[in-house]
Amino acid sequence: MSIQQEVETYWEGEAELYSEGIQRELNGFQREAWLKLILANAPEKDRLHVLDIGCGPGFFSVILSSAGHLVTAVDCTDNMLEEARAHTRREGVPVTFRKMDSHKLDFAAESFDLIVCRNVTWSLADPQSAYKEWRRVLKPEGRLLVFDANWNRHLWDEEMQLKHAEDQQAYIDRGFGELPHHKDIEETDRLSLLLPLTREWRPEWDVRTLKEEGFSVVYTEENLNAIVLDEKQQVLNRSTPMFMICAEK
Repeated sequence: MSIQQEVETYWEGEAELYSEGIQRELNGFQREAWLKLILANAPEKDRLHVLDIGCGPGFFSVILSSAGHLVTAVDCTDNMLEEARAHTRREGVPVTFRKMDSHKLDFAAESFDLIVCRNVTWSLADPQSAYKEWRRVLKPEGRLLVFDANWNRHLWDEEMQLKHAEDQQAYIDRGFGELPHHKDIEETDRLSLLLPLTREWRPEWDVRTLKEEGFSVVYTEENLNAIVLDEKQQVLNRSTPMFMICAEK
């Protein structure tokens, strides 16, 4: 089994847990915060053709469709797509969902004005080839918004390991309850150590690679935590802030 197949199998089992988190975001301040952030960095167009890559349970798909944009969403797992469809049905919004490998998109060149992805690139077996493919399906002057973090660097970086432990202790000391975790933390860690971006410092790696693939990198924001995370998440992720990269074709 290839690393990509292992990753797909893993995420099949995480769909329900992630879907619960997405529902909380759809009901919370995050909905408006994320929509404002995305549209502030998107091409200026009344109705964008959007591709949500690695859509998971469909958070970006729902909020962008609700705002009147034409959304196509892809994910590599059936269970994630099932959860995403359920969210769009509850919201009453139209989204076209497709099961697809993020590295190999079954779309014509220059199909989309905007590509969005959150917490996806760290999980890719070959992120550079994915960036190349994503550029192919963007229209000229189309934009790519990547939201991610150095999520698993603490697995091998001793300094980050100490900071990660401090964040977890602060979470407990603040009385936030049990630490959130994946269903199978050992499998999460094992796969993370096999993935290339776990050992890269980001977003520097992404900026360099996107430029190599022909993107014009507009800018990066290296800490979005105060904008899109609740208080608990901000404490738990102090040492792994979520960043944004805005790149243009």
